[in-house]
Amino acid sequence: MPHNDRDISVAGPPPTEPAQGDGEEPAGPATGAGKEPAGTSAPEIEAPPLERVSRSYLAWIMIASFGASLALMVPLSYSLAVRIDDLVPGREELLGYVTGSAQVVYLVLSPLMGFWSDRMRSRLGRRTPFMFAGTALGMLGLLGIAVAPTVFLVGLAWVVGMVGWSTVGQAIQNVQADRVPEEQRGRVSAVTGVMTQIAPVVGIGIAYTVASSTLLVFLVPGVIGAAMLLLFPLFKPEGDSRTLVHTREVSLKGLVASYGFSPRKYPDFGWNWLGRFVFFMGLYFNTTFGTFFYAQRLDMPVKEVAGVVSTIGILGVLAATGGAIGGGFLSDKLGRRKLFTVIGSAIFVAGAVTEAFAYSMPQLIIGAVLMQLAIAMFSAVDQAIVFAVLPDRAQAGRYLAVVAFAQKIPSALAPLIAPLIITIGVTSGGEKNYTLLYLGGAVLALVGGLIIKFKIKSVR
Repeated sequence: MPHNDRDISVAGPPPTEPAQGDGEEPAGPATGAGKEPAGTSAPEIEAPPLERVSRSYLAWIMIASFGASLALMVPLSYSLAVRIDDLVPGREELLGYVTGSAQVVYLVLSPLMGFWSDRMRSRLGRRTPFMFAGTALGMLGLLGIAVAPTVFLVGLAWVVGMVGWSTVGQAIQNVQADRVPEEQRGRVSAVTGVMTQIAPVVGIGIAYTVASSTLLVFLVPGVIGAAMLLLFPLFKPEGDSRTLVHTREVSLKGLVASYGFSPRKYPDFGWNWLGRFVFFMGLYFNTTFGTFFYAQRLDMPVKEVAGVVSTIGILGVLAATGGAIGGGFLSDKLGRRKLFTVIGSAIFVAGAVTEAFAYSMPQLIIGAVLMQLAIAMFSAVDQAIVFAVLPDRAQAGRYLAVVAFAQKIPSALAPLIAPLIITIGVTSGGEKNYTLLYLGGAVLALVGGLIIKFKIKSVR
């Protein structure tokens, strides 16, 4: 496939065979490394060649990741909570239902979009059209939330926004699977992971500066994020995909199959999916109600929490950077991934336990910093593992959508389950039981890391 990105250099011949000991069978005519087996007809979809990416390419994908995360995470971390508190004060559990419902809708749609993305034939490529369309939907959703007069309409608008921004984020991950070779996956996952950690902190700070206007609280971070992420396909165009996709025929069987995979045929992909699922369930237990949690523990109004969240977040940026860069770069250098996922899980437990019993700013800072470091380390290294165990790189969109289930299902379930947990043992008008919620999250995160460590065989 011809590429328009002249800053991509080839360090040597692109890999054409799976690494020894992979233990995975090819999903079809195209193998996980994109090679067509001898004696077979041309596959329906071909994987583009893996080529070493340049520093400028890395910089633009970092900027795109930052923008996509800024637009998606500011509403989830702050502005949705403020909007709901404005409309129905004291009904914080509604935040869980709004965010959880939107996640469920995206879960249903994401495999179809991944399947469609793999087969997209256009001059812009397979992934770029989804970046543009997702950005348009995301901005429409943010505008809808800002002007919606009821929580129900806020929820409908967030469904549109969530689908849009999540589609953009998935397209950026698909590009990484398409273009980044094994020896760079740890560091690329690390730097993009750092961006997703930093973006919400910066975004909440931006939102706080325009907090007097409900419209600007949603639109300013969204516009900035959209501009940043769209620079990536403009300056580093993906290239024409019409030579990669040889047919536009889509069968009902293919659509149904896009929602799953065979754990028996691809055990490492399956175990990584499960470990990721359990870890993120713990994570979302401990992050969904962050704004309300800080307001309760520090005894302050919800609207004033933005400054606290920004302060804690800024202090956690260095920890997140260290966790992602340290884990990603070291895992590339040492050729060991699973060790760092376990370390990340253990650090998360320490942070969650600290938060569970924190009633002062210093304790909250320590717990948050530990959790930021842990999330960044785990996410960066596990993302590299995901790319290594994909059953078929030519269908990265489909399989990464399935991988996204391991994160999106928890993000949908946790907000629906967490309201039940925080009310356990609570009398009428009493404080919510965030201690139990955070301890439960710690246990789940540790179990997720241990599954990846001891069950995956083809990755060190």
